[in-house]
Amino acid sequence: MSDKRTSRALGGYKIGVLGDSDSVMGFKALGLDVFPAADAEEAKKTLHTLAKEDYAVIYLTEQYAAQMQQELDRYKDRLTPAVILIPGKEGSLGIGMANVKKSVERAVGADIL
Repeated sequence: MSDKRTSRALGGYKIGVLGDSDSVMGFKALGLDVFPAADAEEAKKTLHTLAKEDYAVIYLTEQYAAQMQQELDRYKDRLTPAVILIPGKEGSLGIGMANVKKSVERAVGADIL
């Protein structure tokens, strides 16, 4: 197995973390591929690039996600990549949890959270 076994744990697919540098660099210690972006525009371009490069899971900071709704909608119903929102260095905006609640409600037909 390669040195990137953590980021390739999904049968050849990779896991990436995208956001501002301070929020994502710690994930490098876990063996994940990190992609610091200077702003939301750069994050949008990087998101599309990662989606084309066999990234099955992309963790994205909520601060950038708040400025990228159209891009997130593009990948919402696709099998890959799964875009998972995580709090950034400023803390949680509640967007990630709201998305989880919406997904659960769509799946089971009721808000159980």
